[in-house]
Amino acid sequence: MNATQSLIAGALLLALASPFAALAQSNAKKPNAQAQASKKLYCWNEDGRKVCGDALPAHAVDSARTEISAKSGMATARVDRALTGEERAAAEQAAREARSAALAVEASKRRDRAMAESYATEQDLRNSFQERIVLLDETVKASQFGIAGRRQALLSLLRKAGEAELSGKPVGKTLAENIRGQHDELLHQQDVLKQQVLERSLADQDLTAALERYHALKSRAPGGG
Repeated sequence: MNATQSLIAGALLLALASPFAALAQSNAKKPNAQAQASKKLYCWNEDGRKVCGDALPAHAVDSARTEISAKSGMATARVDRALTGEERAAAEQAAREARSAALAVEASKRRDRAMAESYATEQDLRNSFQERIVLLDETVKASQFGIAGRRQALLSLLRKAGEAELSGKPVGKTLAENIRGQHDELLHQQDVLKQQVLERSLADQDLTAALERYHALKSRAPGGG
């Protein structure tokens, strides 16, 4: 190969190598550029003063902080401080209560829809509630009769105890235990009756509220039916 051919070959190799060299340099620069773009600065409060750095120390991990892009200098995120155990428990309780309230509202809506679809007329709704009201009335009457009978039985035992004392005789153990048992059962039945009377009064309120909801639902139905 003469000198001219050698010169041409060297120029050709240089021309072919130049694009690859440029590409290699470009690829070598990319990681640095990406790292620079993703690099962040952190700013947080420490003992009443603002502290910033390019790394977050372990003691500041749970602190409120602002994250800043090192490239643009703009804030990219704000992280609240970590909650304490009590705060987490309170937040979880509030979330549970909110879910329960939402479920209760949805259940109420379902009941209203079912009521509107189940009763063609207001009288149908009244008849349905009337069955419950009649049952509650009968339950109250039965409890009242039971209390009256229990009271008579207790009075009878008390008279026996009084006659024994008047005659100078001691009240027997069995009689005394019967008196205590009848008295305790009478108090229990009276408490049950109070609860039954309350349920009976609430039944009237439930009927009134149901009628109001029924009328509202029917008025919103197509044609106001």
